[in-house]
Amino acid sequence: MHGISQIKLFTELTNEDIDNMINVNLKSVFYVTREAIKSMIKNQEGSIVNISSVWGTVGGACEVHYSATKAGIIGMTKALAKEVALSNIRVNAVAPGAIDTDMNSDLTKEELQELEKEILLGRIGRTEDIANCVYMLIQNSYITGQVITVDGGWIG
Repeated sequence: MHGISQIKLFTELTNEDIDNMINVNLKSVFYVTREAIKSMIKNQEGSIVNISSVWGTVGGACEVHYSATKAGIIGMTKALAKEVALSNIRVNAVAPGAIDTDMNSDLTKEELQELEKEILLGRIGRTEDIANCVYMLIQNSYITGQVITVDGGWIG
């Protein structure tokens, strides 16, 4: 499962734009988690790691509906962590910054270079950077209800 993004002024968003963003980026996380957590509760153990975005923590201009869905994932993560902790289930989220994925493939070489200048580590993140953080959260049995920003020092 992967999310979608769309750059568009708030005043130009259609109902379809908003519904599509919420369905793909937020509702899907609810539905998949609801199904997966049933066996975790039965087994009294588990780890859920949701993928949010830095825009879920600080918001992104021209990406209001995207930012709202990613903030919703953060709220879901924190609330669900409280709800299922006694079942020995941990719920966390990762908030990636600019990562080298198809979602950023429309950026020009010049735009990427300008973006890299804003990132303290001087580069766009790699999918492995996110995967390593997810793996750490799955392995660590004493972290729950947290949102870990993985952005090379760009936003956080």
